[in-house]
Parts: sequence; structure tokens; C-alpha cells
Amino acid sequence: MSEEREQDFRPVNQILGAQPSLGPIPADQIFPWLVIALTSYFIINGVFGGLFADDFQKWLWTILIAGWGIATWWILSGGRSWRFLSKFIGVPTWTRGFARYQSLLEINHEAKNRKKKHRYPRKRK
Repeated sequence: MSEEREQDFRPVNQILGAQPSLGPIPADQIFPWLVIALTSYFIINGVFGGLFADDFQKWLWTILIAGWGIATWWILSGGRSWRFLSKFIGVPTWTRGFARYQSLLEINHEAKNRKKKHRYPRKRK
């Protein structure tokens, strides 16, 4: 009886078809989040660094701007990222055109292949 049950069921790997992640963070979000965090750090400490009195305010604004950017990116591209990101894929423009042949050897093949006109009209018999 146990042999019949083994033939009825197949073990399936639960991870097949799952999206890779690092804990709760999807793996495809790590690089954009890193770019957003570094950009916010350079904006606050590089461009606006002189406006803040102490390091606490710099880090506070860096974390707030990075959090805002990360949350916005996750909302726009998380889950079904193709819905948002597919808008930026360029669609080719198809046109119909005809290019005239040009020889690479600069030989005028058209003149050779063109039928020569007779100087005198042909006589019909």
C-alpha cells in the first residue's frame, strides 16, 4: 500500500518559480535601493552639507530622503515591475525604404548591365 502512495505523489521543490530575496527584501530591488541611498547621501553631504549645524541633522535628512526614494521605487516597481518599467522600453519605428546599390569598388555595373539602345529601329520582317 505504501508503494502505491509513493507513485501517486511526486516531491516538488517549493523554491521553484519563487523570486529570489534577502529576507523581506526582493533581490531585484537591492541595486536600485543602493543607488538611491548613495545619491541621497551625496546630495545631503555634498551639495547641502554646509546648511546643517551638526552630523545628526545630516544623517537624519539622508535617511529621510533615502527612505522616501526607496519607498517610491518599491511602490512603482515592486511586485509587478513590468507594469511600470515596460513604459521606458523604446519601440522601434518601422519604415519602408529602398536603398540604391553602390559598389564598394567604384565600378559602374549599372551601365554594363543596362540594355543598350539601338541607334536604328529594328526592321520587322
